[in-house]
Amino acid sequence: MDLLSDILERIRLKKLKAVIYPKITVSENSWGIEVPQDNSSQFWRLLAGTCYLKMNGAPAIKMNAGEIFFIPHGAGHQISGNPNNACVPAAQYGKALRSGAPLFKGNDEETVLMGGHFEMDPSFKHPFIHSLPRLMHITKMQSELCFWLNNVAIFMNDEISYEQAGTKVILARLADIIFILIVRAYLNQENTEQGFLMALKDERICSSLKSMHEFPDKEWTLELLATKAGMSRSLYSKEFKRSVGETPLEYLTNWRIIKSKEFLLATKENISEVAAKVGYQSEAAFNRLFKAKVGVTPALYRRKALTENIMA
Repeated sequence: MDLLSDILERIRLKKLKAVIYPKITVSENSWGIEVPQDNSSQFWRLLAGTCYLKMNGAPAIKMNAGEIFFIPHGAGHQISGNPNNACVPAAQYGKALRSGAPLFKGNDEETVLMGGHFEMDPSFKHPFIHSLPRLMHITKMQSELCFWLNNVAIFMNDEISYEQAGTKVILARLADIIFILIVRAYLNQENTEQGFLMALKDERICSSLKSMHEFPDKEWTLELLATKAGMSRSLYSKEFKRSVGETPLEYLTNWRIIKSKEFLLATKENISEVAAKVGYQSEAAFNRLFKAKVGVTPALYRRKALTENIMA
């Protein structure tokens, strides 16, 4: 099992969406754009020239052509030709661009940026998302990754510009691809020392995670999971918590809830059958746990989701 793919598939099912912005082309060294904090995950790729990105409380970072900045948690930031430049709000820049009178046009070297953002359902809670760093600066990319990222972004831009039958579905799938390409490039580049990305690179921890994902219905104990990892219980518990941010049994419970939500929406199985598929022989115990984690009972969760789909 490809563990990262299994996690990313759940994100896709939660309707990850993306928007590609019109290309930013400036030819004035005094340019600067301020992007406010929001719930989206922004990305920028420099196509030509140089620029700087500055986040609150951190020094400015220079960006060279071909590099990517990915801001997973939507932190406010400034992107400019020089860290000392005054910045206009992104909304103001966008309004001028749409009106046909773009800002920052001069006789200096041309800088070209491609950017966009992802919107992920905040109800999807997983350590992979939470442990992504505040800023991911991707400076090295394999030629194949670079090729696909360029072409997927161009395709998305065309779909947005010339909306046709199926555009909504195509954009959703392409959003998945861009997100995965960025994460893969970061994993290839970074020697991750903490967070869930470190767990993906640790064969022992990853082995136990794969077992939980593949067989959520099994009666897992801490001892069985430690055996899967080839570690003592104490060392396994310590290393798992350090990298994942949750204890092994906490992670197992939360993953079972994620899977049960998927089964509730994708099948017509009754609640007891869904409970059994995620390791709970008692429907009553499953109902209590699900309500404690999600805020509603499994039956109500299914009804609400069905009503929302009908209304959409």
